[in-house]
Amino acid sequence: MDNILLVFVCLIMGLGMQKVATFPKNGHLALNQFVIYIALPALALYYIPKVTVSTDLLYPIGVAWIGFLFSFLFFYTLGKKMGWPNRLIGCLVITAGLGNTSFVGFPIIQALYGEEGLKTAIMVDQPGSFVVMATLGIITAGIFSKGEPSRNEIIKKIILFPPFIAFVLACAMNLLRFDFNNHLQTVFQKLGATVTPVALVAVGLQLKIDKESQHWKFLRLGLFFKLILTPALFFLLYRIMLGGQGVAVDVAIMESAMAPMITGAILASNYGLKPKLSSMMVGIGIPLSFLSLAFWYYILTHF
Repeated sequence: MDNILLVFVCLIMGLGMQKVATFPKNGHLALNQFVIYIALPALALYYIPKVTVSTDLLYPIGVAWIGFLFSFLFFYTLGKKMGWPNRLIGCLVITAGLGNTSFVGFPIIQALYGEEGLKTAIMVDQPGSFVVMATLGIITAGIFSKGEPSRNEIIKKIILFPPFIAFVLACAMNLLRFDFNNHLQTVFQKLGATVTPVALVAVGLQLKIDKESQHWKFLRLGLFFKLILTPALFFLLYRIMLGGQGVAVDVAIMESAMAPMITGAILASNYGLKPKLSSMMVGIGIPLSFLSLAFWYYILTHF
């Protein structure tokens, strides 16, 4: 449970640093860049070469890919019908479509399902959530940040996105069954471990609780989609329609119910997709997710 405590401590530290006059007002921008350019690529280079490709990956990987496409269809259709600006649609697609499957997900899954459950959780996160964020996430951010960018602009943004470069390199290493030596692996592991504290401090620095904010109605909708509708979809699909049973299926459904991804919010913020709403989705979504996770765990163990 240390990781869960770390999440709350870092979030509170970020909130507290808003009151420190000597701390730069745009300090969160530098922290965001550190996560994008250093910590996330290190995470990819450490984990992806170690992923074992098999049919067992289908249930957990499906959580990330189907979940993101579901989010895109839902918010794009609703947003266009309601006349929402592109930046708002893009923000909700990314933050509600990507789950916190590692930093919050790993400790919770390990506590509920042990080491066997953790193996499935890693499959949800690395070839699933992380890859979706580095591909569909960056494509969505590129499209909705400037209205209608050209195809060449989108391709350029994807190719030059540091986590995507690291992902491609890591995939090539996986196919060639090659990994870095132990010393470099340790370096990448330690750099990757900074994602949680740095990203959450950045989120805390941007989080503003304004009772009069117009973001509240969109926040409620986004969190209802992420914490209730998305896991309901996977419960219906995996348990009812496909008849899936066992730890792998249950863990996949639980991971679909996690709060919005921290680095997804950083990505949305970096592209100017409603940074305040992005931060609220994470800062308020994480505490609320503990209640919704308890609900889904009860459903999975009794039905």
